[in-house]
Amino acid sequence: MVVLFEGIDTCGKSTQLELLKQKHPEIITTKEPGGTAFGIKAREILLESSIISKRAELLLFLADRAEHYEEVVQPNQDKLIISDRGFISGIGYALANGDFELDDLIMLNKFALQGNLPDKVILFLTDIQTLQERLGGKDLDGIEQRGLEYLLSVQEHMRQTVLTLGIPHLFIDACDSIENIHQTILTYLKV
Repeated sequence: MVVLFEGIDTCGKSTQLELLKQKHPEIITTKEPGGTAFGIKAREILLESSIISKRAELLLFLADRAEHYEEVVQPNQDKLIISDRGFISGIGYALANGDFELDDLIMLNKFALQGNLPDKVILFLTDIQTLQERLGGKDLDGIEQRGLEYLLSVQEHMRQTVLTLGIPHLFIDACDSIENIHQTILTYLKV
């Protein structure tokens, strides 16, 4: 089973992934971008904010997604795989960047994923106040520097994409306590 933990920066995805990994070390955990050697290099390029073309940025994410699917997901299909981000984030960010159509993005992502969508999506949803508090004390990467409204727009595009695709999903209130969120996820995944 493939499960995507989706959401904007500082929503708590990585914290919850770590908690699951501690409790269930047999789970395959990964991330996009950065779950492969190529992905680590792609992530560095993406976070440096050196790409001017939004299409080039999208294509780099798609290249990473295709490599990640082939190297991590496909060989482990018989196990529980949880990815810190995936194509839902990719579509959300691309739509927030403008000049893209949802249908085109779905088609490109299906191509990168060899037609295989995840079994479940857990989308962490935050609000502007929590986002502001969590981003306030950290150095912002190139994407975070685009601002709070941009990030909330990305979040809404992610939510709409999950609903449009009809993938089984759980929407998490990322403002809730870490323990409550953890218990909700355990119940949903039945692990």
